[in-house]
Amino acid sequence: MPADTHTEMKPETEARAAQAATGRPGRQTIGWTRGERGTLRELWEYRELFYFFAWRDVKVRYKQTFLGVLWALIQPFFTMVVFTLLFGRVARIPTEGIPGPIFYLTALLPWTYFSSTLSGAGMSLISNSNLLTKIYFPRVILPAAAALSGLVDFLIACVLLAAIMAYYHAPVGWGLLLWPVLVALLILQALGVGLFLAAVNVRYRDVKYAIPFMIQLWLFVTPIIYPSSMVPEKFRWLVALNPMSGLIEAFRHTVAPGQAVNWPMLGFSAAFTIVVFAAGAAYFKRTEMAFADII
Repeated sequence: MPADTHTEMKPETEARAAQAATGRPGRQTIGWTRGERGTLRELWEYRELFYFFAWRDVKVRYKQTFLGVLWALIQPFFTMVVFTLLFGRVARIPTEGIPGPIFYLTALLPWTYFSSTLSGAGMSLISNSNLLTKIYFPRVILPAAAALSGLVDFLIACVLLAAIMAYYHAPVGWGLLLWPVLVALLILQALGVGLFLAAVNVRYRDVKYAIPFMIQLWLFVTPIIYPSSMVPEKFRWLVALNPMSGLIEAFRHTVAPGQAVNWPMLGFSAAFTIVVFAAGAAYFKRTEMAFADII
């Protein structure tokens, strides 16, 4: 069944599609069973459903669009242009000697992935409520699929970054080898917060209004528009408390010539990311048995 028909399927039809994706019959149990609760083995058994949901999210995102996946390039490109002109040329915010487009784009790419994953993961359970009450599968698959589908746009946008770097003749250094680690931490950070928001959203529907507001505030307290070095020394520790600060700065400095990664800040972000992911996953696991009853 084509994944892009999700918005037009009846609950029964969608449930059968999910069953077909796993190759396993649906269970009568809506919550976890005692012997299977949260095991990696069960998630592996449902990997086909995981890929099904992720690919469905990608196709639905660009369904009936004229430019299709080109939006993954257009959005960061024009945002970068606006930031470069407004904050770089007009406000004259320093970019630490890094060309403005590279300075802003290297921060916008991970931030765009992070913000879109929070929105998608936070709403994943509510938007699939018909499935939660009709078929059993590990509920974590839904927010995790949102995190996986966002990587498609991120990887496409990385092509734009490579083109901008080539235009400015930016040298490619060994720092790029750190990107897979940074991307993994970014996924964990987004998924950890997304799992918490998804679970809370089932009970309190205010979350769908709070997510955009939270993302907007988070943007301004993260060194995307400005470098962390611009913050006075005595307040810089506050910037470091933001787990996204170390990640954004590391993404930026690994591709910028002559820039060193702030390892203490990155180390704190990595440690905090693991804590956030563990806490979000634990809360999600503890509350998911009641999802089908209160959604």
